[in-house]
Formats: sequence, C-alpha cells, structure tokens
Amino acid sequence: MHPAVLFEKKSEYSVKCTACRWYCSIPNGKTGVCGIRENKNGSLYLKTYAKPVAINVDPIEKKPLFHFLPGTDIFSLGTLGCNFACEFCQNWDISQAVRKHHQENPAKTPSDLFDIGHHWPPEKIVDCCVENQIPSIAFTYNEPGIFFEYAFDTMKLGKTHGLKHVFVSNGYTSSEALQKMGNDLNAINIDLKSYSEKFYQKNCHAQLEPVLSCIEEIAKSNTWLEITTLVIPGENDSSNELAQIAEFIASQNPLIPWHVSAFHPDYHMDHVPATPRKTLETAFEIGKKAGLEFVYIGNMESKAQNTVCPHCQTILIQRKGFNISENQLLGDRCPKCDQTIPGIWN
Repeated sequence: MHPAVLFEKKSEYSVKCTACRWYCSIPNGKTGVCGIRENKNGSLYLKTYAKPVAINVDPIEKKPLFHFLPGTDIFSLGTLGCNFACEFCQNWDISQAVRKHHQENPAKTPSDLFDIGHHWPPEKIVDCCVENQIPSIAFTYNEPGIFFEYAFDTMKLGKTHGLKHVFVSNGYTSSEALQKMGNDLNAINIDLKSYSEKFYQKNCHAQLEPVLSCIEEIAKSNTWLEITTLVIPGENDSSNELAQIAEFIASQNPLIPWHVSAFHPDYHMDHVPATPRKTLETAFEIGKKAGLEFVYIGNMESKAQNTVCPHCQTILIQRKGFNISENQLLGDRCPKCDQTIPGIWN
C-alpha cells in the first residue's frame, strides 16, 4: 500500500478522505466508498498504487477528446475500484470488482484482489511513452480521482518529459485534487450522465450536484474540458432533460464540446435497447439550439463527428470512427475565415 496525501485526520484513528466528493469519514481498518483507500491506524493508504489492471494505447478520440491533440495516441490506464456503481458501466469487471467481492464475501479482506494488476510505477509509464513517442497519458476506465496519488506522481514525472495528462472522470474529483493538480492536468472529459438527481441515485448510486460543481470549477480553470452524455433510452433521453444538460453546459461556456453518445446494452442494463440514431440527432439539434458551438455524436458513425468552423461552416477535421481522414486546421485557426478554434492542438 502507498501513503495517501489527500486526507485529513479526524481523531487518533479516524480520517476524512479528500480525494473525491464523497469526502468519506473512514474508521480504522476500513476503506471509503471506492474500496481502494484504506485507513490503517489513522493514516490513509492507496491500495492500487502502480497496480493498473487495464493498459492500452488508444486514439485520443476514444476518450473522447476531439479538441485535444487530434490524431495522436494516448497511453491509457485504470485500476480496480470506483466511487460510483453505475448500472450500465461498460468497465464493470474492474470498476465494481472490489464492491462485488465485499458483497459476496463481507467478512473477508480482498487482499489477493489487489495483486492481479501489473506493476507499472510512474517511471515505467513515462519511459514507455517517451520511447514510443506517445505524447500523453490518460487516467481512465475507472474514476481516476480515487487513485489520485498514483496519477499525480505520474503527472509530475511526465511533465518533466513534455508529456500531457488527461482525466476521464465521472465528475467526483474533489476540489482539493483539482487544485493540487492545477495546470499539470491538461485536459479532462467529464461524464454528465443526466440532469436528474433521481437518475444519479437510481442508476449510479451517486448524486448530481457534486458533478455540476466539479464542472463549474473546471470550466473556470486552465484545464481543457469536454463533456460526454451517454444517452440511455427511457432513462435520460427526453428532449427536456437533454435541453437541461445542454443549457447547463452553455451557461458555463458555449465553446465546451458536448459528446452525445449511443448506449449499448451492458452490465445490469443489458435489457435496455441501444440508442436510436434519431435520438442522438435530436440531442445534437438540442445542443446547437442551446448555443453550443461543438456538439458531437459518439459510438455511431455520423457526420456530426466532424469538427466544423462555427463561423463559416468549413469542415476542419473530418473523422470516421476514431480515425481522422483530414485535418485542415492551421494551428488553431480555420484556413478559410481565420476563426480561432478552441482546444489544445499541439
């Protein structure tokens, strides 16, 4: 186990974790909601430091990030555990593994569970990226805020080698974590899963308000922000709710890209049908009507995957799936009208 830095002592043996917005009070010998931050005799430890269970080199577009180093690869990693329990999670086999173990074996400590990952300390990750000319690292697959110390140490080292760093987050990363990372966190994609407290409680076993607060904080920072909504039939696909999401994003900054993505049946919601194309096209129009300049359709082939100049409508970046077939940007500008296009392009 690795010593945590994001916590406060409440008493001799009790601590308050400050890595995520649950702000768990953790008694001695117990973990927080995530299952991977453990209080041991009044100090907090991270059980998954340097123990990722998922490692891939992905196209940056898969995160999804469309206005951040387009066309490049990104080293992507995640660990066990999560501070949400989403009924539709696509990575449930790793995100819910600790929770599942506790439910099935409430009296047993899942010590062996934390030995299944490969040993990837920050030095090994950074060396791999430098040797293979991979310009950025994504902390993804599960909520990265819960393995903050591992991510943060990797960021500090990666920065000295010119690497950039990305969170793919459920929006529960704490204010303390965001402040400590500061400009070392170059970009983040946050899942705004719904605009309904009922949805968050029922389907994620979490709350909406902390996610909105996190988005508000990041929108005021120097970290590049994109937002994704997985549109689930019968759950968050009404025009009214999609409009609420779009209007909230626009109220923060109409230049924030919004990805409306197709749901595919998975985990406890494998009985729910996939999102119809028409629903995503409606979401696209709702986003544009709300004043968002960049709305993208995801998990489905569509012309709405292209980046278009909001001033003259020139197609600037043409995409097919996760591949870029054409990139006409001149630095950060449209070649036709010289409009500045927001993002981190190189």
